[in-house]
Amino acid sequence: MTTFEHCVRCTLCVENCPVFKVNPAFPGPKQAGPDAQRFRLDGERSVDDWVKLCCQCQRCQVACPYGVNVSEIILKAQLKYSREHMSPFAAHLFANTYHLGKLGSLVSPITNAVTSSGAARKIMGVLGLATNLPMPEYRFLSLNRGRRRKGRRRSSRKVVFFHGCYLGFNRPDIGRGIRDLLSGLGCRVVIPGQTCCGLPALGNGDQEIAKKFARKNARMLVEYIDQGYQVVYACTSCGLTLVHDYPEVLELPEGRKIAENTYNVHELILDLLENDAPDVAFGEVDRTVAYHIPCHLKALGIGYPAAGIFEKIPGLKTMILDDNCCGLAGSYGFKKKNQQTAEKLGTIAASAIKALEPEILISDCGACRMQLGHYTGLPALDPSEVIIASLEKGATKKSRRKRRIS
Repeated sequence: MTTFEHCVRCTLCVENCPVFKVNPAFPGPKQAGPDAQRFRLDGERSVDDWVKLCCQCQRCQVACPYGVNVSEIILKAQLKYSREHMSPFAAHLFANTYHLGKLGSLVSPITNAVTSSGAARKIMGVLGLATNLPMPEYRFLSLNRGRRRKGRRRSSRKVVFFHGCYLGFNRPDIGRGIRDLLSGLGCRVVIPGQTCCGLPALGNGDQEIAKKFARKNARMLVEYIDQGYQVVYACTSCGLTLVHDYPEVLELPEGRKIAENTYNVHELILDLLENDAPDVAFGEVDRTVAYHIPCHLKALGIGYPAAGIFEKIPGLKTMILDDNCCGLAGSYGFKKKNQQTAEKLGTIAASAIKALEPEILISDCGACRMQLGHYTGLPALDPSEVIIASLEKGATKKSRRKRRIS
């Protein structure tokens, strides 16, 4: 087992830390993690408030050549600090993102009108919320209110779609598209009732709320896994929580089984296309796209499976950008205290994208799309939207060819 003692102070983690680059108040992951851990004694009260400045992008952990769990050390220090000190209102608010989403979706016309009003944004600023970025809109027809099962009953591939809060309440249209895409590729898709993965609660220092969410999801997921289902996720942050935090940080008894049976949706689609899927034809998508890689996709260590699918799409010119963090990091960038950090990182990432002059921005992460779509002014799409558009064109072309033959 690799622990903080294995850190050789090479500073690779510091060189890869986005927050350290733009915020001098944060000493960097080496000092916040392994270095400080040497002096954190059991029973001693936390005093290093700067540890909360880490955005948990996990780039430090990816960069470490010795496998030290740098971001996990920092996360546990953040949780300890939150237990011992009063958390601000914004932290309590974002720890309960799921409940906010559920309520916001139920009264979505009111929610969207209120959060976009000038008066509400002033109040949000007083409450410690950042106001530079438009708040995401909510949809009344959430993913849980739509059709929950689709595909052949006796399919060789049975999948449980863990969609997360953003696709559930803010962009259920993308979630339904992914459901139909998987079904069209021969999968039996189930979207069971589910709750937040728990990451917003962890990121805001409330481990107990995170465990409550995680335990509820774990019971549901294991029930399906035992019936031969695979778990798929579209949100890379949700995926990282399922495969890493459930067994390691939250130490759920079912965590290891969930981690071993959970896959990125594009990882599954690529496997289907190359092995099990029915005959499909990709239509031409004559576009130049910038594909921004989310930090948590890098942390998952599965490569960039969506990029592998893009290679099969005629006409699509894909430029991969994996050097920069978007800066939003979920609820991190929606806090007033982190607004300047998030703005600087968003501007850096957006500048790199705009320099390539793409027509479209693509990212697996909803937060990345919100942030970089705002700073670049480009249409920001989920990878599935491009894949679906290509397959629809391919199906139309195939249908026309059949009509000509007949």
